Amino acid sequence: MKKSRRDFLKATGAGSAMLVSSALIGRQAVAQQQVPVEDSLLSGGGAPVGVSEQTFAEAEKLYGLEFTSSERSLMLTSVNDQIEAAKQIRALEIPNDGPAPATMFNPRLPQTKVPDRAMFQRSAGSTPSMPTNTTDIAYAPVTHLSDWIDSGQITSRRLTEIYLERIDRYDGQLHAFVTVTGDLALAQADIADREIAAGMRKGPLHGIPYGVKDLCDTKGIPTTWGATPYKDRVAERDATVVSKLCEAGAVLLGKTTLGALAYDDLWWGGRTRNPWNTEEGSSGSSAGSGSSVAAALSGFAIGTETLGSISSPSERNGVTGLRPTFGRVSRHGAMALCWSLDKIGPMCRAAEDTALVLDAIGGYDPKDAGSTQVPFSFDGTSDLNGARLGYVPQWFDTEAIGDQGKFMLESVATAGFKLVEISLPDWPYGAMLPVLLVESAAAMEELTLSGRDDLLRLQAAENWPNTFRLARFVSAVDLLQMNRFRRQVMEMMHEQFESVHAIIGPSNATPMSLITNYTGHPAITIRGGFIETKTRRDGIGSDLDFDGPVTEKMYEVPISLSIWGPLYEDGRVCRFGMALEKALGIAAKRPPDFG
Repeated sequence: MKKSRRDFLKATGAGSAMLVSSALIGRQAVAQQQVPVEDSLLSGGGAPVGVSEQTFAEAEKLYGLEFTSSERSLMLTSVNDQIEAAKQIRALEIPNDGPAPATMFNPRLPQTKVPDRAMFQRSAGSTPSMPTNTTDIAYAPVTHLSDWIDSGQITSRRLTEIYLERIDRYDGQLHAFVTVTGDLALAQADIADREIAAGMRKGPLHGIPYGVKDLCDTKGIPTTWGATPYKDRVAERDATVVSKLCEAGAVLLGKTTLGALAYDDLWWGGRTRNPWNTEEGSSGSSAGSGSSVAAALSGFAIGTETLGSISSPSERNGVTGLRPTFGRVSRHGAMALCWSLDKIGPMCRAAEDTALVLDAIGGYDPKDAGSTQVPFSFDGTSDLNGARLGYVPQWFDTEAIGDQGKFMLESVATAGFKLVEISLPDWPYGAMLPVLLVESAAAMEELTLSGRDDLLRLQAAENWPNTFRLARFVSAVDLLQMNRFRRQVMEMMHEQFESVHAIIGPSNATPMSLITNYTGHPAITIRGGFIETKTRRDGIGSDLDFDGPVTEKMYEVPISLSIWGPLYEDGRVCRFGMALEKALGIAAKRPPDFG
């Protein structure tokens, strides 16, 4: 059974509680600021009207606690200070793009080794001559497209026209784009052609058309976050990732869809479809990025991941998605959902393509509090023979993937890798999930307090409106304990990677997606096989925005293999992906109804 981020939220959302206890401003601090005592939050004392010992007794049930009557009475004398502190913070109206928390997450442990220099070496394989068929051109990997532009076999404008024609022909079925920027794309393509003709080629992405997830700001172009309350929002700036791609000479085709506020594949305009079976959604939240790349509506796309939002649509759509090490790609100008988990990465048709894109979009950015200054190193020619890949045998022996698990493991051997059996501690990894829920509730507080969360289309218990509210009843103490456990998990993963070069497994049949999103480790998701299955309308709101009933027809759809690597070893993870992609031999297969 496919496990996505929404499944994790579904499994744990009802049990995650929150009461944000704001730190009290001490009397000494108040005095130093020369705030009159009668005007300070400390002047009230006592309990607010309606709060009694019984209020505490009932609230304790939310947290699995039990205090005595005398303890509750004592708490009543200062509870007003906490309430007033929280009210004062809310009155500041800190926007989504405001400052990140002072307690910003850093995945780097003291013992973590990092690359000491930047380097980029493409693979040694030769690029074939460009085909005459435009469909074959559209499905080519970025490495080929780049070489064909560089050699003059095709212009950026012609390539852009091919993708715009395919968007016009197929997006009515897929709903992968919120906004198509056709005129801008052609203008950028013409500029790229002139620069390349003048010998001013900027690099391998110069002239390559792409799509960017609609939570990354694009100046003067709608950036709607996929959500009804923001469907008329027009960005006043470019996100750093968009600026970097512009500097690299890439051509913006438009904004790709995402489930509302980075959840699911249902957005304010409809549901994005899987090109392998348009009766089902493309998974989320980077729904349009996955669907558009799979159906060759773009050369590559940009996705984001907080908890599965690159890996899940990469599997559903059969594309290659790279989730970089936390902090390697700036999130400045992208919607904040969870400051300690949000990541931006490429979604492509080949593993080497993801390295090309990451090389362009990565790098330190002082505008992102979570940004790290670590060199990116990739060598597409390196010898991987004998590399040790950790795995858990049970992950590859499930009914959901059938004999494809055996196929994946055989391909690992074909690629020359050594399989090393590992085991993970039997820990409650799902207990870290409230960290995401609390941070997202803070990031989207304006929606909750204004009541505009009622405008979101999904309103079930597992959906954002409810979890944003429920997150306000997680205790601050419990939240800190969850983050202490998170550090323990980080240290455990560091120990795992001391004995293996990477860990592999079916993308959604392991706890690794949850674990490594919280630890910040990089991962690449590649196409790992195919299974026959009926239409899957999984998730909340699955009956919304689908045309017609689910048929009994069986569809051949992709499943994926993920490779998780040590911190900052993104380049090696890409190299492993290239080798396994070749051994599996199924990367070139196309959705039958889209060329």
